[in-house]
Amino acid sequence: MKALIIEDEYPTQRMLTGLINQLRPEWEIVACIDSVSDAIEWLQTNDHPDIIFSDIQLADGVCFEIYDQVKPDSFIIFTTAYDEYAIQAFQVNSVDYLLKPIAPDKLEMAIEKLEVYKQSASPAPAQNNITELAQALLSGQTKYRNRLLVNTADGFIKLNIEEVAFFYSSHKVSSAITFDQETHTIDFSLDKLEKQLDPTVFFRANRQFILHIDAITKVETWFNGKLVVKTKPEAQEKIIVSRERARTFKEWINQ
Repeated sequence: MKALIIEDEYPTQRMLTGLINQLRPEWEIVACIDSVSDAIEWLQTNDHPDIIFSDIQLADGVCFEIYDQVKPDSFIIFTTAYDEYAIQAFQVNSVDYLLKPIAPDKLEMAIEKLEVYKQSASPAPAQNNITELAQALLSGQTKYRNRLLVNTADGFIKLNIEEVAFFYSSHKVSSAITFDQETHTIDFSLDKLEKQLDPTVFFRANRQFILHIDAITKVETWFNGKLVVKTKPEAQEKIIVSRERARTFKEWINQ
């Protein structure tokens, strides 16, 4: 069996790879891909695998854009942070899903379901089923991220989103700074995080900062209509909101 992983959260990518190697050591993981564009290119230039593990929300779009352009004859298991209410439509044919964080027993059940289909020579899910699934899912309730998996020297820890005062990016490295003044390096970009955070609680101040509403202590006017935001804990760099974003920022605080 050959498997392709489409996943842009590297901790999840590594964890899923490890679980597959543990549960089905005879399988071959042919590639790990982290974007819609790269997945389309890979599927257009390589033989399709037996199975695709496909994250739904990727940094450059949703995975259904892949299947609009490429019609893989693979079985697909979607990985998602959406809750069960929003993904009832997954109960069609051989399409399956795994809720994040992925549990080994749930992965085993999904693999066993796939193996039953393979043994019975059932076809991979029809494209119209995937299209219907996309429409049902994307019109469902939005579920925002409420925790992060943070790597440490000897393992990992769980960081609750409510503990984060602000997210900061510098030299392509993203960090979460907590209200307790702890700094944790995280594995994905602020562009990715911004889509997963509750917009009533977090605001993208600029390219470097995403702020929690409760971290803001003072806002000062600056030249040319810009704003300077003071936070607690204090950021190492000045947090500047552009003139173009200033009005939206004020409306966000005042809601």
